[in-house]
Amino acid sequence: MRSENQSTVSEFLLLGIPISPEQRGLFFSLFLGVYLTTVLGNLLIILLTRLDSRLHIPMYFFLSHLAFSDISLSSVTVPKMLMNMQTQKQSISYVGCISQMYFFLVFASLDNFLLGAMAYDRYVAICQPLHYTTVMRQELCFSLVAGSWFLSCAHALLHTVLFVQLSFCADNTIPHFFCDLTALLKMSCSDISPNELVIFTEGGMFFFFTLSSIIGSYIQIGTSVLRVPSTKRLSKAFSTCGSHLLVVSFYYGTLAVIYFSSSPWDSNDRDIIASVTYAVVTPMLNPFIYSLRNRDIKQALEIFVNRANFFK
Repeated sequence: MRSENQSTVSEFLLLGIPISPEQRGLFFSLFLGVYLTTVLGNLLIILLTRLDSRLHIPMYFFLSHLAFSDISLSSVTVPKMLMNMQTQKQSISYVGCISQMYFFLVFASLDNFLLGAMAYDRYVAICQPLHYTTVMRQELCFSLVAGSWFLSCAHALLHTVLFVQLSFCADNTIPHFFCDLTALLKMSCSDISPNELVIFTEGGMFFFFTLSSIIGSYIQIGTSVLRVPSTKRLSKAFSTCGSHLLVVSFYYGTLAVIYFSSSPWDSNDRDIIASVTYAVVTPMLNPFIYSLRNRDIKQALEIFVNRANFFK
């Protein structure tokens, strides 16, 4: 049943990150630096994987799409947050809010699916090295990426279509720095049990399917390596999987610590910290993790720099 004080909402107000006015300039500079680093670092990954023929293999094909997804994920939220910090104008239109929520869901989901595809690629490389080129053929790689895009868009569209059916009361203040689905649902005057059911079932299914496939891949990798242990085999497995495993551990580990540990933060602060982690911090760290621990990326970067210096 709808409330009597229900009204049509044409815009929302984003409260942003809870910081004092004295710290606003510091946080603006910090987040601006993080965002620029994210964009430039991931663009460099995309550029190197396109220009260097040695990187035209499945691992870097998936990495380039992950880099694009990371740029997009940050670009959905951070520029608006920075503008609000600078201008103190906290409003966002209803259509703008829905669009931001949709694209955030798309690229957050895409990150999950791409990490799962990369884990499968590492599993085949370690456990079935003789069949790697046969299994990880170009058609399969394109299918995995296309499937990731399709499922991500369908996932976001489902939640968005359900959300636009809801009605809102007079309060249009969002205690977040972007239009987060869970924060918006709390403001609705309508019955949100269908939305919560879909989040719990469909969203949970996608999340745990991806996470379980990653864990399963690494269990198989660990079993295969330890079956015939050798220093060379362990070194190869670590160099092949180390960067991806570090990204996965940071991404899922941080969320697990925030959501499942007893913490002094209230639910709003906890959600904001989690969002900053996977929408701002993780996309910035991914290029560093993959480049600093990857010999192929380092060599491609060195060749790129040498070419740039040659044409000066």
